[in-house]
Amino acid sequence: MQNSGIGQFIPLILIFVIFYFFLIRPQQKKVKEHKAMVENLKRGDDVVTSAGIIGKVERIIDNEKIEVSIAENVKVEIIKATGIQGLLKTPEVKK
Repeated sequence: MQNSGIGQFIPLILIFVIFYFFLIRPQQKKVKEHKAMVENLKRGDDVVTSAGIIGKVERIIDNEKIEVSIAENVKVEIIKATGIQGLLKTPEVKK
């Protein structure tokens, strides 16, 4: 009777393991890479906002905000963590 109880939980454990390796772990890796990218932003980087607007970083206001130039004489403040989707022309770092 005890063995059948444990045997019923094996499929649930396998499903959790599959979800972890195919869904949870890759998402955590993506979040970690995005956080590192946002922390390493510097003046002159070309960025894509979450709205799809392409601009150039003009200045870092503080740890949470940056100022992005999206056109001539048009600058907007963007929250780094949620407003920046990615970098354009990322330079490759040699190890």
